[in-house]
Amino acid sequence: MVVAAEHIRILNKYEKSILNALERGMKHYAWVPLEQIKIATKLSESEINYRLARLIEWGMVRFNPVPYDGYALVFGGYDTLALMTLTRNGTISALGSKIGEGKESVVYEALGLGPVAIKFHRIGGRSFSSARLNRDYMPEEGHCPWLIASRRSAEREYQALTALHPKVSVPLPIGQNRHTVVMALITGPNLNHCRVEEPEEVLDEILTYTGIAYHEGIIHADLSEYNILMEEGRCVIIDWPQWVGTTHPNAVSILERDIDNILTFFKRKYNVQYDRGDAIRCVID
Repeated sequence: MVVAAEHIRILNKYEKSILNALERGMKHYAWVPLEQIKIATKLSESEINYRLARLIEWGMVRFNPVPYDGYALVFGGYDTLALMTLTRNGTISALGSKIGEGKESVVYEALGLGPVAIKFHRIGGRSFSSARLNRDYMPEEGHCPWLIASRRSAEREYQALTALHPKVSVPLPIGQNRHTVVMALITGPNLNHCRVEEPEEVLDEILTYTGIAYHEGIIHADLSEYNILMEEGRCVIIDWPQWVGTTHPNAVSILERDIDNILTFFKRKYNVQYDRGDAIRCVID
């Protein structure tokens, strides 16, 4: 990521053209043939080869010689395209340090109109296989499933944030492009990394927000102490790409699993006793 950001300022217009051509070409090819890049960019083969070598060196493009000379974007190149667009439209002006990383995303500080967070969704390899099994919006097949899946994951999260904010305490959504979501920066620690003074009140707050989201037609589907931040005494629920609608055939069991996760955490860490049935009724009613 940092490597991609460092090279954006020195990218030649031909290199930008090649990255865009590869993104379009990967809708039809797992590995975009050199001839297709020539057609799309109208550049000479020698110029393309020179620019591709630089992009490969910078970790933006990958080469595959079998069964033909083909090229594909990797996350460094996709990151670059997203950052260029977000910078051009004024959503962000600078990229800062990494502040979080999970199996399906990495989050950086950035500067927009003020401090923001930019989340890069990364569905690939094992996480793609898991996501395809568990999320109905994942592509079953295609030439670049990781690219499509990562973009859809970001779109899905942005959709939830837009629908829920400010009724539910979630990060303010600011922008979305390709596999990225830009949102307000939340500076507090994860719920599992801190000790709250009034755990019963925090649990009630989480259940209340879960209920509001439910009545907006949205179930988090991965709710736990790892996806809740505490900022100045308030909880902020994060990580929404896996949400399901309340019309989902397994909606009730998914909601119950979310509630069980939260109740188990508060019982284990704070010995808070909360009747499961009461918690479910609190959310649904």
